[in-house]
Amino acid sequence: MHDFIRNLGIDTVNSGAYGATGWIKNPKGGELVSVTPIDGTEIARVHQASRHDYNAMLEQAQKTFEHWRMVPAPQRGEFVRQIGNKLREKKSLLGKLVTLEMGKIAAEGEGEVQEMIDMADFAVGLSRQLYGLTMASERPQHQMMEQWHPLGPVGVISAFNFPIAVWAWNAFLAAVCGDVVMWKPSHKTPLCAIAVQHLVNEVMEPAGFPGVFNLVMGDHDTAIALVNDKRIPLISATGSCRMGREVGEVVAKRLGRSLLELGGNNAIIVMDDANLDLAVCAITFGAVGTTGQRCTSTRRILMHKKIEHDLMKRLVASYRQLRIGNPLNPETHVGPLVDAHAADTMMKALETIKQQGGHVLVGGNRLEGKTYPGRCYVEPTIVHAKHDMPMMKEETFAPILYLVSVGDLDEAIALQNNVPQGLSSAIFTNNLIAAQAFISARGSDCGIANVNIGTSGAEIGGAFGGEKDTGGGRESGSDSWKAYMRRQTTTINWGTDLPLAQGIKFEV
Repeated sequence: MHDFIRNLGIDTVNSGAYGATGWIKNPKGGELVSVTPIDGTEIARVHQASRHDYNAMLEQAQKTFEHWRMVPAPQRGEFVRQIGNKLREKKSLLGKLVTLEMGKIAAEGEGEVQEMIDMADFAVGLSRQLYGLTMASERPQHQMMEQWHPLGPVGVISAFNFPIAVWAWNAFLAAVCGDVVMWKPSHKTPLCAIAVQHLVNEVMEPAGFPGVFNLVMGDHDTAIALVNDKRIPLISATGSCRMGREVGEVVAKRLGRSLLELGGNNAIIVMDDANLDLAVCAITFGAVGTTGQRCTSTRRILMHKKIEHDLMKRLVASYRQLRIGNPLNPETHVGPLVDAHAADTMMKALETIKQQGGHVLVGGNRLEGKTYPGRCYVEPTIVHAKHDMPMMKEETFAPILYLVSVGDLDEAIALQNNVPQGLSSAIFTNNLIAAQAFISARGSDCGIANVNIGTSGAEIGGAFGGEKDTGGGRESGSDSWKAYMRRQTTTINWGTDLPLAQGIKFEV
């Protein structure tokens, strides 16, 4: 095992599950092997939780919730602040682990930890701003108000591409709201989750609240148990549209709540008056960052026909300068895909794209040999595409970028919106009218609409999420905290009469 993994306190034998009573010794689930996409070698083996382990943990989490919900919210925020400081101390080590296990470049690995730190800071401030409302009653000497109370245990199912940051978006807000968390991380990145749990324990165990943040490392059956469990009022799930439909249907049947962050098929419109220097930079990073494995990755470019050839030439030149290789090397721009299966999927997608009339302008190859071990490396690819290619309506979780020519803004907006997904979108233009039209009700149908910046990434201060097949959920900033609480309307009669609503008379 790598030394820096040991320095994060990871014990893979007893790290399959953590709850209110601490790490479960010798969990009874199957063994999970963590493999690095950098060279395809085994990093470690993790013993997963069994169904019995899961039930025992949830029962203890429910008991913890009874006490945690009564802790004043600013005090709950103080615990999150301390966790944020632990993340600061271990930022470099934890970022390196993200790179080793998931494959994103070193800067992005540390950037993910920084996002967790920022989220902790946001949650600390929020802990003093869980505001309700007061409303005028139509009855004399009555006061009406709206309160927000904790929900209970919150289930968080996270994906491999952001193995720890998305947990923080949910867990830190849920915690300051008074909830406890049951975390089912991706089976592709177990060590990242275990490392985070160890850091959290350093804060929560001495304080007597070890069961606020719970980790359940398990297989598909564990996720099914979590989703079906009526004891968990909210399931927050990040993943594919297919997975989201399954989760949403099951949770809805038991009348629970689901917060879904699913696939994206994000487009950038580049108008004829755009600053192409800005556009090329944003497009390149958006399309190849995290090796195209972000839900906000740029997938489609809708370029005005007047700048089509210039933009294509610039983008091809930009791609040819990319350095592909070991993501732990600070000079690398593009690391491997998460596993060989992801690379297989990309190659199959490119075959279909060519059959549908797409023309590869640059890239399109799998990289192998001594320089690229593990069969996970690919060349970021630009495709000159036709408007009606069916593949453009699908999300291939890989660095494939489609270029399509358009005649005007209306055509561009129509093409952008003509996909099932609706997460992130952007326009590059110096025309105020075009920019305003794009962000208006007749413009982008996505949850995120940017002007003169790309689709990839988002600040934690704004609510993050999308529409249509993206699931409709909102995480992180703004008033997203309300998803983790229940609303209660309260009326207090402080008089000596009992007037009825709407002036009704009821004599007894």
